[in-house]
Amino acid sequence: MNDRLGYKAKKELPDSMFGLPERREYPMPDAAHVRAAESYFRYCPEELRPKLAKAILARAAEYGVDVESPTVLSYAKE
Repeated sequence: MNDRLGYKAKKELPDSMFGLPERREYPMPDAAHVRAAESYFRYCPEELRPKLAKAILARAAEYGVDVESPTVLSYAKE
């Protein structure tokens, strides 16, 4: 699976699969999407970055993904 979800597949995901569930952004249904969320982190609005960083780390732990971005790691501490 690549890091792109079609409209129908994204629509069928539960809110809990998103890094920002209230906005249904940054879907993370598998390891590839966790890595994609990490790489697209810079596009997240500043005020939502701590929440997204924590969601990325939680999903990364679930799928065995090593988060290497110092930016994501620093926001997760907030």
